[in-house]
Amino acid sequence: MGQEERTVRFDYDLQIEAYRFEGIMQKFPNHFHEYYVIGFIESGQRRLSCKNEEYVIGTGDIIFFNPLDNHACESIDNEKLDYRCLNIKPEIMRKVTKEITGQDYLPSFASPVACRSEKAQLLHNLHQMIMDEITDFEKEETFYFLIQQLIEEYSEAIEDTEPRAIKQEIGNVCHYLEVHYAEHIALDDLAKIANMNKYSLLRSFTQIRGITPYRYLQTVRINEAKKRLEHGVKPLDAAIETGFVDQSHFSNFFMGFIGLTPGQYRDIFIQNEK
Repeated sequence: MGQEERTVRFDYDLQIEAYRFEGIMQKFPNHFHEYYVIGFIESGQRRLSCKNEEYVIGTGDIIFFNPLDNHACESIDNEKLDYRCLNIKPEIMRKVTKEITGQDYLPSFASPVACRSEKAQLLHNLHQMIMDEITDFEKEETFYFLIQQLIEEYSEAIEDTEPRAIKQEIGNVCHYLEVHYAEHIALDDLAKIANMNKYSLLRSFTQIRGITPYRYLQTVRINEAKKRLEHGVKPLDAAIETGFVDQSHFSNFFMGFIGLTPGQYRDIFIQNEK
């Protein structure tokens, strides 16, 4: 029985993260990211839920998550997963998309799964260059060609308007959670903001966002904690500053959402500064 291996690189040339997970059994709960995730399955099978649709993903499939797309996954028959992905912030994707298309917008990938995609090899090549810390321009060239092909084949070109018809009340709740994430928040407070009773809020929020208000709050907290860890803040301080009750609670959520411990994630950026 081989042990799990989790490797992460931050590429300062491209300004993107690259993850490689090998032999993973972990179940990832329903959550979202503020950035694009473009990944592929090297081996294994998983049951994926994205925006309340169910998929079975396997070797050779490319995975797309737009910013704020809620998703969860778990193994099938205890099968181990080998997986690589790139995490691309919206501002980087916008810049690259404008250079490729001449239009200033954020692409939206139409489906979270591209089965047995021939583009997986190009994605693998770029990912390995990042893992190997290649610095010459072949890496950047590959990155541009990859994004160009993925946009052309798998995205819906949209204007940069609100991506979903979010009701104003739920939008207000989301904004409140994004601003007050470090504070103690009660369901009563959110219900008052939305002008709904508590059950109506839970039902409407989950239908519109695809994720519960509590899971949304914890995701916001994790994303804020990541930013602090990237700047060398200690995990305990990051936990306190982002509203977690203690470091253990923080570590459990962080590992569940990101697949790394807070310390492992922080070390990526400390090592790159040496």
